[in-house]
Amino acid sequence: MARYYLYFAVLLFMGCNSQNTLPNIDRISEHPFGKLEDGSEVIQYSLRNSQGMVVRLISYGAIITEIQAADRNGISKNVVAGSNSLDDYHGRFPSAAVIGRFANRIKEGKFTIDGEAYQVTINSRGNHIHGGRKGFAKVNWHGEALADGSSEASVRLTYRSIDGEEGFPGNLDTSVTYTLTDDNELRINYQAETDAPTIVNLTNHAYFNLANQGGFEGHELWLDADNYTLADEDLIPTGEIASVGGTPFDFTQPMTIGSRVEQVGSPHPKKYDTNFIVNRRNGEVNLFARVLEPASGRVMEAFTDQPGVQLYTGNPRGFCLETQHYPDSINHPKFPSPIVRPGQPFTSTTVFRFSIQ
Repeated sequence: MARYYLYFAVLLFMGCNSQNTLPNIDRISEHPFGKLEDGSEVIQYSLRNSQGMVVRLISYGAIITEIQAADRNGISKNVVAGSNSLDDYHGRFPSAAVIGRFANRIKEGKFTIDGEAYQVTINSRGNHIHGGRKGFAKVNWHGEALADGSSEASVRLTYRSIDGEEGFPGNLDTSVTYTLTDDNELRINYQAETDAPTIVNLTNHAYFNLANQGGFEGHELWLDADNYTLADEDLIPTGEIASVGGTPFDFTQPMTIGSRVEQVGSPHPKKYDTNFIVNRRNGEVNLFARVLEPASGRVMEAFTDQPGVQLYTGNPRGFCLETQHYPDSINHPKFPSPIVRPGQPFTSTTVFRFSIQ
């Protein structure tokens, strides 16, 4: 009799355990996506939730290749610019990649930490941009699917940037974890640890288009940002903070992205390439943007704990909302500091939530 009860208990445990883990087997899958010139294999990960939403990403550049989101008629579409071919990500800047070690610009590629001067890669009009010639966007990250028995699907990708890479000091161990929830949220968690003082500014450079067809100019955008950083002709901040009031940069009330872009003047006319200052800079993950595509009914809400967001509309494939520290923040003492030190890791969270109106 005791043996019978033990057998029953084992079956019961196995049954409960399979109920907890089986959904994660369905929620996460991985497949080869091609090989790089050095022979290393690129892996694609597919995340699914109970609502039918699908997110796909690859180890190369930690790139998001697809976000399949349904419209009000239940028709799904990839709402990020992406490709099913690895070749399409070679030879040009890959969209929807993780950008590092420092996203956006550093004037003349120069900065100082604790009295020590550093020179990093110059790759844009005499300045540094987006981590350098290779940066984090053109390396093959190590991926790991996370199946912990929960109702969420997660993949963690890691990369070690060695001391001196692109000129940056310190070895930097970086991880980015993508999680798809049953609330149709794509959560991006960044973490970076260093063994020497350095600077870190991580973001994702996804181009979004929520329309079933056509461009993004008719998307209605709301930004919780009363101010933005003024920039020179090379888009390097001058240090001055300006109000969006009475300017084409005012999205504090929903406006279509293309309605006033013709009014945007120097340094880059007729497009947005602007760092907005998020109003609620309290270190918590707060709603900062809402985008509605009226024809499809798709809505994207964006949340972050970062102090700034770059709105970029210079690519017809979509618009970017790049959560970040301010550009060139290391050279402006009044800006939030991007310095990371040993024992004080960089952490950040950005969330994109999709719904229908």
